[in-house]
Amino acid sequence: QVVAADAIPEGWMGLDIGPDSVKSFQDALKECKTVVWNGPMGVFEMDAFAKGTLGIADCLAELTPKGCITIIGGGDSVAAVEKAGVAEKMSHISTGGGASLELLEGKVLPGVAALDESLVTA
Repeated sequence: QVVAADAIPEGWMGLDIGPDSVKSFQDALKECKTVVWNGPMGVFEMDAFAKGTLGIADCLAELTPKGCITIIGGGDSVAAVEKAGVAEKMSHISTGGGASLELLEGKVLPGVAALDESLVTA
């Protein structure tokens, strides 16, 4: 049952985005040259709540051959594009979701720092 976010009854949860949100995301994504996707849109592991995530995955699969760089980060996001059958259509896939975001943020990753230190002391 599709319900607006502000109409979810007390004690219930929204477990996916609805068709209006899917369309809004798809419309916005069409203008993008690079997309970093970290985190599915809903509980895509359950088919009843997978429509939003699969709709975004399909959209990214259509944008990649048009020149959009699509970067999928994090184990859940990777599982989502695999479930959608479009993983091979993405530009880059990484299971390191949080680490990927920290790298993009400019933070030094502990594993890289340890390698740098070992090279300096060698």
